[in-house]
Amino acid sequence: MKFKSVFEIIGPTMVGPSSSHTAGAVRIGLVARALFGELPEQVDIYLYGSFMETYRGHGTDVALVGGLLGYDADDNRIITSLKTAENKGMKIDFIEMSEEKPNPNTAVLYLQTKQKSLSIEGVSIGGGKIEITAINDFPISVSGDYPALLVFHQDTFGTIARVTNILLNESINVGAMQVNRKEKGDSALMMCELDEKPPITILEEMRQIDGVTDVYLMEDA
Repeated sequence: MKFKSVFEIIGPTMVGPSSSHTAGAVRIGLVARALFGELPEQVDIYLYGSFMETYRGHGTDVALVGGLLGYDADDNRIITSLKTAENKGMKIDFIEMSEEKPNPNTAVLYLQTKQKSLSIEGVSIGGGKIEITAINDFPISVSGDYPALLVFHQDTFGTIARVTNILLNESINVGAMQVNRKEKGDSALMMCELDEKPPITILEEMRQIDGVTDVYLMEDA
């Protein structure tokens, strides 16, 4: 079989030579874009381990940016994603990191506009599967296989109960929950992995809770 390039291969519904380095990287980019909610103006991408060593040859760079542009893993536009991002006014820097991470296929993305910023750390665990391990420096563990509700809030009494009561009223089951805080009484992140996608209206309802600073819905990628 003859291919025009390393990207034009038949694989598990993906564009690219490696499910870990391309399909997984696309999903990390997709999650980052979904959480950020718009096209970033500046993206700093820190690459670790195997990602750092082979990101050009395996297409990890174009895959991450393709995800940020909203392309899925089988979208042929991934091949030209760097040029497309440039044409859209996105400034992208790839930074090679020698520091070791628990997973060698790790990328940390810092997304910015003039109004806001977001950092997300993701790892590709093989077969196109990923895990999100940190958001805005809060350690979490989200697979991206189920909808996940991310609630940023102040560490105050009753906030978690108010959030879960809203889910109760909508009859939405929580499959997994994590709560992390920087220190007692400081900022915190609550993550609820849900069995089904919640109605978007509950995000605004949760934002009205005293102490809640923002709410994101991370849909399965």
